[in-house]
Amino acid sequence: RRLKNALVPTTAVPTVGNTALLAATLNDTAASTNTNTASSPGGKRKKTKAERLELASKGLQVHVIGLSIHHAQVEVREKLAIPESEWNTQSNIICSTGQVEEAAILSTCNRFEIYFAASDQHEANARVMEYLAERSGLPVSTLRKNIFMLEGDDAVWHLMRVAGGLDSLVVGEGQILSQVRQCHLHSIEEDGCGGKVLSRLLNNAVAAGKRVRSETAISKGSVSISSAAVELSEAMCMKDLNLPFSEARLAVVGAGTMTRLLITHLASRGLERIAIVNRSMGRPMELQEQFPDVDIEIVLEDGLWDVVGRSDIVYTATSSPDYVIDKGLLEANGLDGGRPLMLVDIAVPRNIGPDSDELDGVTPYNVDDLKAVVAKNTAMRQREMIEAENLLREESNSFIGWRESLSAIPTINQLQERANMFRQEELKKCTRKLSQNDNFTDRELEAVERLSRGIVNKMLHGPMSHLRRAESVEKKQAALSELSSMFRLDDEEGGRGRRRRRR
Repeated sequence: RRLKNALVPTTAVPTVGNTALLAATLNDTAASTNTNTASSPGGKRKKTKAERLELASKGLQVHVIGLSIHHAQVEVREKLAIPESEWNTQSNIICSTGQVEEAAILSTCNRFEIYFAASDQHEANARVMEYLAERSGLPVSTLRKNIFMLEGDDAVWHLMRVAGGLDSLVVGEGQILSQVRQCHLHSIEEDGCGGKVLSRLLNNAVAAGKRVRSETAISKGSVSISSAAVELSEAMCMKDLNLPFSEARLAVVGAGTMTRLLITHLASRGLERIAIVNRSMGRPMELQEQFPDVDIEIVLEDGLWDVVGRSDIVYTATSSPDYVIDKGLLEANGLDGGRPLMLVDIAVPRNIGPDSDELDGVTPYNVDDLKAVVAKNTAMRQREMIEAENLLREESNSFIGWRESLSAIPTINQLQERANMFRQEELKKCTRKLSQNDNFTDRELEAVERLSRGIVNKMLHGPMSHLRRAESVEKKQAALSELSSMFRLDDEEGGRGRRRRRR
């Protein structure tokens, strides 16, 4: 709804080759000369972590722009999908022009989301939209139909629901929590762009997700896309194949995490035999060890079409950017004769071409088709969702409270600087007199200096603790106003002048 304001004429996106420079500017230990001269490809110097902390205390706000299975078609999602190994590289590109201070990418089978923090909402939104258009190659009109944009408390609440599994296709699924955790870990790496605010938010979200799963029954039962795929194929087996699911010959292409979860759920339904087609033997052999009660046949990719030809249901879960099975390939391998075949694609980008549906007997399904399967699951978990949302609300408020506490940093710094200025003025007068006494040594003068510093620190401890403990935004603002007025922080020069006149 705020997309129109975010759109500006696009400029070239920085190349990946510049990420070394960008990563260097993130280092806290970088020399000050480098900090002052390092520039981004877009012409603006990339801010250091110290500068990000200062910005965080002055109103750095959290935003999220993305698309998910709830809002976007799979054809759009696959255009933006980013492998986990590139999350930090792409985050650096987003931050390279200066409008976005912090960024982290979460890209999974069912969602693509960019979490970012910035002080200027419109400039930051425009920058992220520019990046999405450049990366996807899609017209803005298409992005408008599929994308969502949230800011502030709404963005925080969205991430909490994502980590808690409440925004997943299968409510309560556990895989998304692991993916959010990886997003957090990447954001705090040396080349990550998490910063103070975003890394704290992601860490809180991981803790919230763990709490939801340990304190509610939200994760009981079918909790993954793989389990939904099994439920779908089992439900449609008689209709599509005229065959009981227990008698169907099964195969899966790929041997990653999704395949492991798939076999786990199939085994719970009495699976005895399955063929795995993969490029190498390593992962399938590991699966053989993990599932000793299942007869797993390992076939290298050269034997794919032989396996497809003798299977009734084929699941696909590879990371290939191209179609593994489509109409042309089925025809080229003599599998267009009308024999019933169910193809269940649980990968994004898709492994199965939609045109395979044009062949007689072939019935393809993709992740979007799983929505009907999980509707029943969602209804059963409605009560648990309410309880989970209550817990997530507590964690969300905790982060928001911390975020608001950053607004106290300038006042605390001002108070410390003002007190230290008074201490140094009085100490200077005192030491001038004491130094005239030949009986005072340098060590004794140092002790007086330490004494003055200790007195000031103890005097300030109470006011600063009170400022940090303010429970609500209103109370914190009132406390800030009181301290500013009490110590005349907004009228420092006037305060000095009046003291001089009194003397």
